[in-house]
Amino acid sequence: MIAYRTGSVMLSQQSRMPDIQRWFSSNPIQGFKESTMPDAASTILVVEDDTIVRMLIVDVLEELEYTVLEAEDATSALKLVMDSGNRIDLLMTDQGLPDMKGTALAKKVIELRPDLPVLFASGYSENIDVPPGMHSIGKPFSIDQLRDKVKSILV
Repeated sequence: MIAYRTGSVMLSQQSRMPDIQRWFSSNPIQGFKESTMPDAASTILVVEDDTIVRMLIVDVLEELEYTVLEAEDATSALKLVMDSGNRIDLLMTDQGLPDMKGTALAKKVIELRPDLPVLFASGYSENIDVPPGMHSIGKPFSIDQLRDKVKSILV
């Protein structure tokens, strides 16, 4: 679930993507462009194995005018990180990835790019042992919570 100011979008196993895409296109996020946008376009790598959740996060971040790279697992994410042509300003990863835990991915990424900030997004955020200097946000999170967390990390 990703909450919106006046309601919620609840997702089940059935694909509701056409309805969600229609909703986002007819209900743009208001007020973000003027007051909350980064000074320079930042690139966020989103690593999430749930396709619908990943698409929603990517849609929100793109609406906030971030450039977004996406990966469905740690292996794909590492390939994107190792490609020196990819500018990445923030790694946002789920903890429960199919091929390795998000914390293990973060440690490998930090070996390659030591200054890259990391944001863990997990439904089990209270149980994540977040390494020092890294950040977390619990699922479900609101659009405002995601915006504020990302903005605070990238400042």
